[in-house]
Amino acid sequence: MQIAVCVKQVPEITNVRVNPETGTLIREGVASILNPFCEYALDHAVRLKNGDPGIEVVAVSMGPPQAESALLRCLELGADRAVLVSDRQFAGADTWATALTLAAVLRKEVPGYDLVLAGKQAIDGDTAQVGPEIAEILGLPQVMYAVEMSFTPNRKRIRVKREVESGHEVLEARLPALVSASKGDAMRRMPSLADVLAARRKELRKITAADLDLSESELGLAGSYTQVVKVFPPEPKSGGRKLEGLDPAQAAHEIAAFLRAERYV
Repeated sequence: MQIAVCVKQVPEITNVRVNPETGTLIREGVASILNPFCEYALDHAVRLKNGDPGIEVVAVSMGPPQAESALLRCLELGADRAVLVSDRQFAGADTWATALTLAAVLRKEVPGYDLVLAGKQAIDGDTAQVGPEIAEILGLPQVMYAVEMSFTPNRKRIRVKREVESGHEVLEARLPALVSASKGDAMRRMPSLADVLAARRKELRKITAADLDLSESELGLAGSYTQVVKVFPPEPKSGGRKLEGLDPAQAAHEIAAFLRAERYV
């Protein structure tokens, strides 16, 4: 059985700054990390593998050459091997072009996949689109926002507890399937020294656009239906009015008076 985990390297979110003149992210000097939600997805894969040592966990990523560090982190955390697809032709790819590329990588490098996992979203774009789009391209049933998962006894379905607005629900999907991972109660783990050393001996394969069965018109900006025109921080908001030292009745009176004065009621 094979589990493929699609991961992304992202900027450390607390350090992200925007160039006020160009409207683009300033990436120079900004540390990159494995997207936390991808890490949760990998953790689910490793937990499933712990229940069946015969499972192979393969981490897959599309990104620049430095994304190798994110895949190395996956190997340290328990992935058996990793695949990085990197090429300048991927520059400017939107979520659709990214999903199309990753689907092609899965077909080529993990053709026997039984389960595909992904983080629910990346913390840099927050679109939550790539996972569902991969599922549509590959024709897989999909379950989003998983916090727990396990195989059914016959290993033909995946049982998923997922987040919904009203709480949680439990669903089953036939395999092969795609599941995206949310945080839930999972804690991001730190690999041991033995894990770090073992990761250096695992396979980390690198491929390019030429290795995929895709045309240039399907890759990067050329294959994208959308493009980011500008990135900018929201306008700073003025300070609000704070009510302090009032009893509940006085506070309610002040709030009601404010709402009437501003014609909200």
